Amino acid sequence: MSRLPDTPILAFDTATAHCAVAVYADGRTLAQAQEVMTKGQAERLMGLCTELMSQAGLPFEALAAIGVGVGPGNFTGIRISVGAARGLALGLGVPAVGISGFDALRLGQNGPCTCVLPARRGFHYVQRFDRNTTAPPDLVPEDAVAPHEGPRIGAGGVPPRYPTAEAIARLTAQRYQDPQPRPAPLYLRPADAAPARDAAPLILP
Repeated sequence: MSRLPDTPILAFDTATAHCAVAVYADGRTLAQAQEVMTKGQAERLMGLCTELMSQAGLPFEALAAIGVGVGPGNFTGIRISVGAARGLALGLGVPAVGISGFDALRLGQNGPCTCVLPARRGFHYVQRFDRNTTAPPDLVPEDAVAPHEGPRIGAGGVPPRYPTAEAIARLTAQRYQDPQPRPAPLYLRPADAAPARDAAPLILP
């Protein structure tokens, strides 16, 4: 029987129009997939996680941590993945680590840069990283994404070094052994849909 990896990480993201999952351990990606979809992430996410865990030859009980993309992005998509990460982490007794889309884009870039994620209706989510400071994330029109020191990474710029779920997994591996707040959605704009008549489920802080 082959030895199981020491620190397996399961990471996933449904913040944009995809369902992205990666299994990572001992400094390498064991399995990953990213399926483009505008809806249906809630039905597909756990099935894809199960498929990739099987492909990696790991039981869920072997996981050391869960990594999840917390946005910004689609309101419902973020809630799907954050809720799944919290539930899995609670059931397995392992930490869950929330990773912003900006941090995932920036991974592998050591100098100043501007990370840009597409939003709807001609807007973009933007966060600028200077040498010693990090600006708060913002939602701005595309034509207001001003030039900045260092490369523009993401929408309309340099492609990120790692696929989304792999970047989340790598960052989770760096952070999960330190105390982490429970993953919570990173929203920079209100939901596009009108509120339902029934109260929405509450995600505890």
